[in-house]
Amino acid sequence: MSEPAKQVHLGAAFPGVNNHTVWSDPRSGSQIDFSSFRHLARTAERGKFDFFFLAEGLRLREHRGKIFDLDVVGRPDTLPVLSALAAVTDRIGLAGTVNATFNEPFELARQFATLDHLSGGRAAWNVVTSSDAFTGANFRRGGFLDRADRYTRAAEFVEVARELWDAWAPDAVAADPAAGVFVKDGAIAEVRHRGRQFDIAARPTVPRSPQGHPVLIQAGNSGDGREFAAATADAIYTIHAELAAGRAFYADVKGRLAKYGRAPGHLKILPQATFVLGDTEEEARERARHVRLQQVSPQGAIAQLEQVWGRDLSGYDPDGPLPDVEPLADAVGITRGRARHQHDPLAVARHWREVAEAKKLSIRGLVIELTGRHAFVGTPGQVAEEINTHVQGDACDGFIISGHLTPTGLDEFVDTVIPELQERGVFRSEYHGTTLRDHLGLGPAPASVR
Repeated sequence: MSEPAKQVHLGAAFPGVNNHTVWSDPRSGSQIDFSSFRHLARTAERGKFDFFFLAEGLRLREHRGKIFDLDVVGRPDTLPVLSALAAVTDRIGLAGTVNATFNEPFELARQFATLDHLSGGRAAWNVVTSSDAFTGANFRRGGFLDRADRYTRAAEFVEVARELWDAWAPDAVAADPAAGVFVKDGAIAEVRHRGRQFDIAARPTVPRSPQGHPVLIQAGNSGDGREFAAATADAIYTIHAELAAGRAFYADVKGRLAKYGRAPGHLKILPQATFVLGDTEEEARERARHVRLQQVSPQGAIAQLEQVWGRDLSGYDPDGPLPDVEPLADAVGITRGRARHQHDPLAVARHWREVAEAKKLSIRGLVIELTGRHAFVGTPGQVAEEINTHVQGDACDGFIISGHLTPTGLDEFVDTVIPELQERGVFRSEYHGTTLRDHLGLGPAPASVR
């Protein structure tokens, strides 16, 4: 008897400050108006998505001393947006990206526990790290943290947060006919933690939340990031969306789980992907070509190239060939808060030249070729089939889907692709649980023994 088909898991990413959002389209809306967040979250809930996903930026990026074009729309704080969305949605999970480098466990554990209560068990924390001194300049500690220490701090951060979430016994609050409610004696443990990163003694102020622990998502693709996810996360957000690369990533990360006493189903692997639809494959590909030209403007192409070359290239024609000069290997300062390639810029430039020569690409054409997110392009049926192929073929457990328009970019996907997935029997027609852990098939987080 054959195994039942795996169910597809889907998150809906808000199109934020990134290189795949189209701002020039007249249909593009506000990045900070609450109606934009509400529209996308409700659309995703109508499509029975597992969760709404909100990224975070702690500082506006700069390029050649000016605010990078896509950042001028603003970057609102994650948790207030998700708390507001809890009031206008019923079932969809609410996932927020919050940095473990520039926050403290007590405060963040309290905030996510509160969100889990307000939403009835739908909160998720996407744990990210940073060793970026540009971002760190916003904070008292500055950019002191070495890159190698990012996950050391994050692992201890998550450990302390879990201790705080478990400090209230599940039945800590009891009914009292005379006084209303009371807290049972000894039902709230004091968390005493002394480690390399944190030294606290605290009694959390929020009872154990509906999920026990909010769902933990981890965004990382390095070896350290994969190990951190295998040890601690419920889901991992990844860039490996191509079929072959996805299978290799999936096998590697799932293979790390056993040493932590975890089964393969305890960690969901969810690459991000975009999409372009059409009534025919040819129409979809033409639309995709038009979208990519909107995503990479002429000035944007030059800015992307300057990140590798480390020098002012404004005198070059974006529709012309690559520069005849080599990158400045030790250049600093042209791009701040927007990561320059960590690899040797001379090696990166050689590779870019090889691709441009082989495919006869201009600067803009090359940037379009090399910087786009994985996109599903085709008819709704073709896109649904490709998504399902990835999931059934163990390249992932689903996708975090992002449209290229704010906030209506997901509408067409929900209206046309979701029914195709439902027809194949690999995606829910109704929510069968009330919490995000239910949606992801994780079950409630067990309380630790105290």
